[in-house]
Parts: sequence; structure tokens; C-alpha cells
Amino acid sequence: MFYLVYISAAVKPFSEEQLVKLLDVSRRNNAGCGITGMLLYKDGKFMQLLEGAKDTVLSLMDKVAADPRHRRVTVLLEGERPGREFEGWSMGFQRLDTPEARELPGYSDLFNVPLDGDALFSSSASECLRMFLKLKSPARTAAPQRENEGKYRYWAPTDAARS
Repeated sequence: MFYLVYISAAVKPFSEEQLVKLLDVSRRNNAGCGITGMLLYKDGKFMQLLEGAKDTVLSLMDKVAADPRHRRVTVLLEGERPGREFEGWSMGFQRLDTPEARELPGYSDLFNVPLDGDALFSSSASECLRMFLKLKSPARTAAPQRENEGKYRYWAPTDAARS
């Protein structure tokens, strides 16, 4: 099973209504094409883990990169897993910009790092995966294998065609 973790910044922070609409559309589309995963949001920044058929995930990444609401779409990690981590989740969601979010198992300050500059890339990709898995289930701590850890890249809509 192919998985990919990316981050992006919203051109303008999303309102609650915009987030709900984004989730409704994403869940419907993802369920139809076999993509599962989880979306995190904090103060205009997104982090998302997607899993599914490689071609389908890469095609979705092209759509995200072309979406005028996003900028600085950056792939943190991608690779293969024996199975899904988010089976049955067309799109899990967690908002991390509430006071209660800091108390969530797996909460990380990764979102407090600017999306540009070296500080972002000093964070370990495995920390991202541990955060997703802990937010999914407090009892889980194992991170997927990290075959491409440390190889970050900005995503351009033509990347899927080259893969």
C-alpha cells in the first residue's frame, strides 16, 4: 500500500465552514477512489497522510498542488506499507488549533515550525508518522517503515507524470 505525507499552507486560513466543506468533498471523493488517511489542520497549515494505490495518491497530489487555496505543498515522506493504517477512514480529521488539542495523545509542535526554511526539515519524518498514529489511536506507537525519510521535496503538478 502506497502512502504519502505532505504539508501545505492555506493562502488564507480556512473558516470552520470551509473546513467542513473540504472534508465533505474529500471524504466523498476518497471513498470513491479507495484513498484513506488523515488530515490535520492548525492556523492555516495542513498536514495530511494519504494511502491507497500509488497512481491514485499521486493523481490526488497533483490536484492538491494545483488547488489555488494551497501553497508550498511539500512531500515529507512517501513509501510502501504492507497494508493500510487508516482502514475505513475516507478522511480522518483533527483540528490542532484549539486549546484542547495540546492535550491529545500524539500532539506535536511540528505545526509551530514555519513551512519554509531549514527548521521545517530538521523535524524527523518519523515524528510526523508517530503523531498521525497516536492521534488515530492512543495505544499505537509504531511508525511505518521510512524508506524515504529525510528526502523532502516540493510537489509540482507534473510530478505524478514523472513517477
